Amino acid sequence: MKTNVTYKILNIVTVFTVAMFFSCNDSFNQVQKLGISENEPIGVDYNLNLKYTDSGRVTANLISTKTLDYSNRDFPFNEFVDGVQLDVFDEANKKSTVVADYAIIYTETDLIDMQGNVVITTHDNRVLKTDQLYFDQKNEWLYTNEHVTFKSEQDLIDGNGFDSNMKFTNAEVLEVTGIITLEE
Repeated sequence: MKTNVTYKILNIVTVFTVAMFFSCNDSFNQVQKLGISENEPIGVDYNLNLKYTDSGRVTANLISTKTLDYSNRDFPFNEFVDGVQLDVFDEANKKSTVVADYAIIYTETDLIDMQGNVVITTHDNRVLKTDQLYFDQKNEWLYTNEHVTFKSEQDLIDGNGFDSNMKFTNAEVLEVTGIITLEE
């Protein structure tokens, strides 16, 4: 009889041990997410004025009145919901400006999607206007399939689509619908 009771106790202990073993997991990530809805931003920045520097020289200045940080998502991103302005400075400290009503930066892909009254003004007075523009940060490439107006040194070009490197040295309006030659 004593063997039977010992056998039952041993089985109960074994069941509890196995249950505890399989119920334990690394829940650190779950604890971090407590109280944070996956649909809500993990942070909100107001009146953001962020300066990027390289070797002590300011290379860019990002200004936004409201930024939402969704780095808590599986596909993290930052949203600039009330507009954004980015001033970029070249090696000679000449400024080019990018303005948009809304922008979203996808962290993992380094893609920036700018929307609503997007205007890029380069330091040499070239101007690109469109409703949506993408910037691939890895390849330093700008592109869109939306309607664009591009003012170069000598022409004002309307079209549907745009491709260019970041420095506009090979800017191309796709599906040109009109060209006006500007007088000097």
